[in-house]
Amino acid sequence: MNIRKHIPNTITCMSLLSGCVACIMALQGNMLWATIWIILAAVFDFCDGFAARLLKAYSPMGKEFDSLSDMVSFGVAPGMIVFWMLSQAGLSLGEAGRYIPYLGFVIPVFSGLRLAKFNIDERQTTSFIGMPVPAHALFWASVGCSLAPLSQANSVLFIVVTVVVAFITSLLLVSEIPMFSLKIKSYGWKGNERRYILLIGGVAFIALFDMLGIAGTILLYILLSIFNKRQ
Repeated sequence: MNIRKHIPNTITCMSLLSGCVACIMALQGNMLWATIWIILAAVFDFCDGFAARLLKAYSPMGKEFDSLSDMVSFGVAPGMIVFWMLSQAGLSLGEAGRYIPYLGFVIPVFSGLRLAKFNIDERQTTSFIGMPVPAHALFWASVGCSLAPLSQANSVLFIVVTVVVAFITSLLLVSEIPMFSLKIKSYGWKGNERRYILLIGGVAFIALFDMLGIAGTILLYILLSIFNKRQ
């Protein structure tokens, strides 16, 4: 039995498990732990691809399993975070706010579309077209962890802003905007300028804004990608 070929899929299992726990944490309103588990899922998601390349253990099953895992960890989990936030904001609206939280499921819907598109799009072998689902999930995990306490401060404004931003970021998932990959083939500055700028900016954002700095880093990633497209 060749154990080596099963290592990438085992790591993908850990990513899927992390995503499942993140969903539970989100529905319980524990935004900090939901964020931590999504971050862990993202780490495992990076490692399974790295392990597959290192061990040359590619397989059609691994590719499909990775997408299914991503759907839970980076589609359903952030959708649950937005669902919970909108649920809390809608409490003060009575019956009128009962169905608003379901608008948060625009995130898993568009995440599924994004993943299906990625699997059949041959243009996305070395870079991305549209926002990657892990980046999208990290954005909402960061927002949920940092801004959830504001959900009841001004519920109507919070609901409107959250829903509008959720739709905008979801559309970015299936957009035609080229976005660079974080995979580094060499450590030199040339060719990796955007990656190093993102790294430096991310460290600065997290140092200044704590968990919300992750969302700032994702926004910087989007801006760097758009700027590069215009060039």
